[in-house]
Amino acid sequence: MSPSPTPSITSAAPTRPPRPATRPHGQWKVDGTAPLNGNEKWKQEDGGLSVRERIEQVYSRQGFDSIEDTDLHGRFRWWGLYTQRKPGIDGGKTATLEPHELEDKFFMLRVRIDGGQLTTAQLRVIGEISEEFGRDTADLTDRQNIQLHWIRVEDVPEIWRRLEAVDLQTTEACGDVPRVVLGSPVAGIAVDELLDPTDAITEITARYIGVPELANLPRKFKTALTGHPSQDVVHEINDVGFVALRHPELGLGYDLWVGGGLSASPRLGERLGAFVSPDKVADVWLGVASIFRDYGYRRLRNKARLKFLLADWGPEKFRRVLEDEYLHEALPDGPPAPTPTQQGDHVGVHKQNDGRFYIGVTPFVGRVSGTMLTGLADLLERHGSGRLRTTPHQKLVLLDISEEDVEPLITALDALGLAARPSLFRRSTIACTGIEFCKLAIVETKQTATDAVLELETRLAGLDLPQPISLHVNGCPNSCARIQTADIGLKGQLLSDGDGGQVPGFQVHLGGGLASVGRDEAGLGRTVRGLKVTAVDLADYVERIVRRFLADRAETETFAQWAHRADEEALQ
Repeated sequence: MSPSPTPSITSAAPTRPPRPATRPHGQWKVDGTAPLNGNEKWKQEDGGLSVRERIEQVYSRQGFDSIEDTDLHGRFRWWGLYTQRKPGIDGGKTATLEPHELEDKFFMLRVRIDGGQLTTAQLRVIGEISEEFGRDTADLTDRQNIQLHWIRVEDVPEIWRRLEAVDLQTTEACGDVPRVVLGSPVAGIAVDELLDPTDAITEITARYIGVPELANLPRKFKTALTGHPSQDVVHEINDVGFVALRHPELGLGYDLWVGGGLSASPRLGERLGAFVSPDKVADVWLGVASIFRDYGYRRLRNKARLKFLLADWGPEKFRRVLEDEYLHEALPDGPPAPTPTQQGDHVGVHKQNDGRFYIGVTPFVGRVSGTMLTGLADLLERHGSGRLRTTPHQKLVLLDISEEDVEPLITALDALGLAARPSLFRRSTIACTGIEFCKLAIVETKQTATDAVLELETRLAGLDLPQPISLHVNGCPNSCARIQTADIGLKGQLLSDGDGGQVPGFQVHLGGGLASVGRDEAGLGRTVRGLKVTAVDLADYVERIVRRFLADRAETETFAQWAHRADEEALQ
């Protein structure tokens, strides 16, 4: 796709215009660019992209203890690196210890996979890096990335060399930057696809990732594009989202969403009512990202997301500023995309538009390994496939499978630990990294969720569930596992054990969800005062509430509908 003319990417001039006598928010185009906190100061003094040279020339040679503090706890993120949690520190100390007391001398490394698109050669390299440098650990994230653990700074240059040799990168995988661009895992291959967003994703990433002009945003900036009618990229909780539809007069294009985000202050994105033609996607994306750069709130980190600006401006003003100041033209009005008619996780066997098949598979809650990834690359190539996709649901979609290879491949995948026909609970459960590696976590998540799924598969075997019930397990209040948009969302915290001590547990959110089959629009989960469950009792609680739902539901009622109207007593 040939690039179209774009709005200016340059930063605002460092002047301070007149402003009413109220405390400034740190908006560059309103307050000027003078930094109002330490984080903004170091970003302006020496941006995050600059640290790569120091990693390669200094820190990898002199070791962890040589790393300057602002680089370690700031700029390293621009290259996908976070220090991981030191083993043996319990969740009660998460909020009381300083970062250097919590962290180990190892890193989590996030490999950026825009659109989730991978070749088997790329997958094999990631797996080999995991095996050689990361103690054979790997996780599929719900942002289509793959995370590795136990990475030493001494090994980072060699890891970059291997990744970049197969066109992978960790550039801006973390930090106050445009993060990985979510894309439909079935882009270009689904029979019922409306639009293939691959060219738009490629244009955005090629032009705007790793450029200094967008490498100092107020905080992270998340993007999602899909051309599939299942709306498979959780667009409602991204800073900017593009959802394919057919305009009655203008043909195929995208419905534009902005300002979604969860964490401790969840807010669903809103439609701007604007239609974006495929050739304008990158321009509109740049306009929204530039609004965030220029008008986003920078003074307080907990307000430095686009959702807070949208809440204050409203969608009408946001669209007007986008069109007048950044696009310099009006966007056509457009209708909303139709409600999804199928699940968006793509698990199972599906026909491609070329007559071959794609197979969606799931590990347990995103936990894989280098050995599994290299084994999967070998397995796919033996069955004639050279490509696959990651998904926003901690799943994998394997492409280009001939009909005669489908069943033999599914059998081999089961042996590898990847299920194409999982139980409903294995299919619909996701979990964040948790206390095993994350410095923010309070409780363990991956094993807790896996143990619960295994228990539920036995206890609820043969039970006729009308649809999957999503179970999202998060180790802290930040919602990396999207707890507010799950049927059953679990926020990690420590609970009293009744004897003066504490045990790992969760606050329960019920009835959340994004637009999907049986749900016309997204909504946040319900919290019931005092509704908490210990980690060891998790399977007991889920079994109990699922059985109550089945006993109490109206004929066509979904779990989310029931959870929002049920008496509090029924939800305990």
